[in-house]
Amino acid sequence: MWTKELFGTDKPIIALLHLDSLPGEPGYQGSLQDVMDHAKTDLDNLQEAGVDGILIANEYCFPITADTGTVTLMAMAAVIGYLYPHIKVPFGTNVVYNPEETIKMAAVFDASFGRSAFSGAYTGTYGIHSVDFGKNVRLKYSLGKPEIQLLCKFNPEGDSRLGDQTEEEVFKTLTDGGFVGALCVSGPGSGQEADYGYLTKICEMAKTRKVLVFCNTGCRYDTIDKILEVADGACVGTAFKDESGRVSLEKTKKFMELVKEKRS
Repeated sequence: MWTKELFGTDKPIIALLHLDSLPGEPGYQGSLQDVMDHAKTDLDNLQEAGVDGILIANEYCFPITADTGTVTLMAMAAVIGYLYPHIKVPFGTNVVYNPEETIKMAAVFDASFGRSAFSGAYTGTYGIHSVDFGKNVRLKYSLGKPEIQLLCKFNPEGDSRLGDQTEEEVFKTLTDGGFVGALCVSGPGSGQEADYGYLTKICEMAKTRKVLVFCNTGCRYDTIDKILEVADGACVGTAFKDESGRVSLEKTKKFMELVKEKRS
């Protein structure tokens, strides 16, 4: 599997590096250097704690929109460029709600993967949006980066899939041709636990086509052992943070020690 080749381990833990609100966003606090400094501190703590990979996301650009502004994209690129010389593990990008810009950002920085809802039509708090999977797959080829792995949200947090397709039909469509790097199973919102029965069901389906499945949200110290019994990896954000919203070196180390014990 590509995960073993990339991360050097089975069942990798991909840590979320959530950037502060960026220029062009309502919550921006006025200092891009502060955003960079916060991100660098979080990066250092995640890497020192031994995470397997890092996903850089503009998580705090509230309210979320699929129409990411040019200023925000430029600022996000500037922050990643600032971090780039210090990144020691495989990393990926996530321009929230924007799969096309996620792929473009990954291509610019030779990132190994991108995470987004790369396929489907959804509705939720932030409106209705439709995503063309074929267009997104072709985009990475047109950019000369077919190796970028797409971590595709099977059920995006906070949204409901439109249409009457069964889970089996969605799974088949997504996995035809082998263009998905992994399916990501989410809870009802960011930081909220994915239903274990649902995660197990998707993992069982995935075995028929040897597709990887990641638990996408809500992984905690007291649940990660159980999650990794069925899932092929996990994206972890909230569990690594302290009360201020910054990455806690102590909490992340403790979490990763448990994961490494489980993997051994």
